[in-house]
Amino acid sequence: MTRRLLVPLLAALSLLAVPAVAPAKVNVLVGVGDQNPSMFSNASYQQLKLKRTRYFIEWNAIRDPAELAKADAFVKAARASKIKVLLHISSDDLRPGKARLPSVARYKTAVRALVARYRPMGVTDWGVWNEANHKTQPTFKSPKRAAQFYKAFRTFSCSGCKIVALDVLDQAGVERYIKRWLSAAGSAGRQAKVIGIHNYSEVNRKKTKGTSKFPGTKRIIDAVRKKNKRARYWYTETGALVKFESFKCDEKGTRPVNRLKFMFALAKKFDRYVERLYSYNWTGADCLNRFDAGLTKADGSTRPGYLTFRSNLKNFKK
Repeated sequence: MTRRLLVPLLAALSLLAVPAVAPAKVNVLVGVGDQNPSMFSNASYQQLKLKRTRYFIEWNAIRDPAELAKADAFVKAARASKIKVLLHISSDDLRPGKARLPSVARYKTAVRALVARYRPMGVTDWGVWNEANHKTQPTFKSPKRAAQFYKAFRTFSCSGCKIVALDVLDQAGVERYIKRWLSAAGSAGRQAKVIGIHNYSEVNRKKTKGTSKFPGTKRIIDAVRKKNKRARYWYTETGALVKFESFKCDEKGTRPVNRLKFMFALAKKFDRYVERLYSYNWTGADCLNRFDAGLTKADGSTRPGYLTFRSNLKNFKK
C-alpha cells in the first residue's frame, strides 16, 4: 500500500477509535418519596442508586411517640443508606376540613423541636408545610398563615438547611393562593429560594398547556415570578397514579408507564427552573387504598412503571 493511501486510512481509523461522548444529563436531581423505611432495603430500590428521598411528618409529632418512632425509623434507615431526607411538615388529620389550623406560636414550638431532633440526624432539607393549598391541609383557606409559618421557620437554628418555603398542588385557585401568600410573606416571600410543586394533574392528565382548572407547572412558576424571580422549584411530590378517584386501578401499567415518561419529559422541559424531582411513591397498596402510586406492589415486587422509571433516570442526575 502506498504512503499516499495509508495516511488517510490511518486518520480515518483513529477517528473510529474516539469514544462517543455521552449526552449531558438533565440538570434535575431525582429521588423517590415514601413513608416506609423498608424501601431502603429493597434490592430494586438499591439498584437505582438514588441519593434523596422525602418523608412527610405531622406538625405536632414531637408530642406523639408513635409518630416520632415512625419518623425516626425512616430517617435512620435513610441515613444508614447515605440518602438525604426532605422532611416535610404536614397535617395531623388528612380528612378534608377536619384538621385544626395551629397558631403560629404552637407551630413554632412544635416544629422547632422537630428541627432540633432531626437536624443532628442529618436532615438539612425541610418543607414548611406540605401541599398548603389542598383541602386536606388546615392551611387550605389561609395562605396568610402558611406565610407566617415560613417566616417562623426562618428563625429556627438549622445551619446549612434548605427550606421549601411554599408547597402547592396544581389545582384550581393555586395562582390566587400564591399571590396571597407572597403578599403576606412580604420581603421573606420575595427572597424565598425554593418553592415546591405537586403536579399530579399535569402529569396524569397529560396537560401540555395549563388551564384555570389544571394550571400546571408553567402557570405556577409564572405566578411566583411576578414577585420572586430568584426562586427555584422542586417537584416535591409527583408521579404516575395507579389508582385515585377517577383514575381506575391499572396495575398492568399501561397508563402509569405512559405518565411516568411524561413526568420526566416535563422535568426536562422546565429544567431551567426545576432543580429536583421527588416521585411519590415506592410502596404500592395493590389498589386496595383510595390512593396508590407505588412503583412496587405491597409485597415489594416491582410494577411495570419501575422499569420505565429506571430507564428514564439514566438521563437525570441523582
